[in-house]
Amino acid sequence: MPDTDKGRILLSVTGFDPRRWYELFAVRRPVVLEPEGAADPTIHYAVVWKQRPNVLATLPNLKAIFSIGAGVDHLFADPGLPDVPIVRVVADNLTQYMTEYVVWRVLDHHRQGALYRSQQKRKVWHEAPQPAADAVSVGIMGLGELGRAAATALLALGFHVNGWSRSGTRMDGVTTFRGQDGLDGFLAATDILVVILPLTPATRGIIDHRLLTKLRRDNPLGGAVLINAGRGGLQKDADILRALDDGTLKEASLDVFETEPLPEPSPLWGHERVFVTPHAAATSDAAHLAGPMLDQMDACDRGEPLRHLVDREAGY
Repeated sequence: MPDTDKGRILLSVTGFDPRRWYELFAVRRPVVLEPEGAADPTIHYAVVWKQRPNVLATLPNLKAIFSIGAGVDHLFADPGLPDVPIVRVVADNLTQYMTEYVVWRVLDHHRQGALYRSQQKRKVWHEAPQPAADAVSVGIMGLGELGRAAATALLALGFHVNGWSRSGTRMDGVTTFRGQDGLDGFLAATDILVVILPLTPATRGIIDHRLLTKLRRDNPLGGAVLINAGRGGLQKDADILRALDDGTLKEASLDVFETEPLPEPSPLWGHERVFVTPHAAATSDAAHLAGPMLDQMDACDRGEPLRHLVDREAGY
C-alpha cells in the first residue's frame, strides 16, 4: 500500500499508456493523473513526458520534476514550467539500450549491411573488401553518460573513436574536441558520425548539409555515414536527403526525425541507403526507472540533495 502521508505524484504523460508507470509508483506513493483543482497542494513531485502545457504551473508544493525520457526539451517547451529542480533519467538499462543501438548501427555500416541486403535481393554472391575496425573512425557528438558508454564499447571493438562536446569532456582512449572551435576538426577526422546530443536552442538543426559536408568522405568505407540516435530536432531531414543524393553521405541510420511519427510521404522511408527505426534506440522501461525515481523522492523528503539535475542554463 502507498504511504498516504507522503506527497502525491502527478503522472502527466502523452504518447504512451501510463498504466505500468502508475502501478509501480502507486506501490509506494499516491499517484494522480490530474491535479485536484488549479493549485493542488498535495502534489510534491511530477513525473512527465510531453506533459499538458501549464499543468505544473500552479502546484505550490512541487519539489521536483522527473522526466521519463532522456531528453528534457519537451519540458522547456512548456510556457508554465515552474522554477523547481528537474531530474533527468539515468539508468543502466537505458544506457545499455543506447549502447546496443549505436554498436549495432556502426557495425552494420562497417560490415556493409546495406550492400549485402541488396545483393541478397538480387541473388548476387560477391564478397566485398572489408576494412578493419582500426582503419575506421567513429565520431560521437555528445559525451554524456550515453555517449561515453557507446564510446567504451566501440573502443573495445577496435574502432578509433573521436568525441565532441560543448564542455570538452575528456575520456581515456578517445580523441576529444571541444565547442565550436573544435567542431570542424572533429568532423574532418570522422568517418561514421554518431549523434547523441541533447536538443537545446544551440543544437537545434545542427545536423544540416553544411555540417555533413565536413565529414571525411575519403575513407575505407567509401563515404561518410550518419547515425542519429539523439533527438529529431537536431537534424534537417531535407538536408540529409540532399547529402545522400549528392554524395556527401554514403548511408544513414535514423532513429529520430523532425516530425514523429515519420510521415508516410517522407522519401526517407524508401531510400535505399537509409535505415529507419521508430525512435526505438533507448526505450524508457518503467520497471527499471520507477524505483530509482521513488528513491530520489524519499531522499529529497529527508533533506538529501537530488542527483542528475538538469542545468537549466545549458538546457540539459
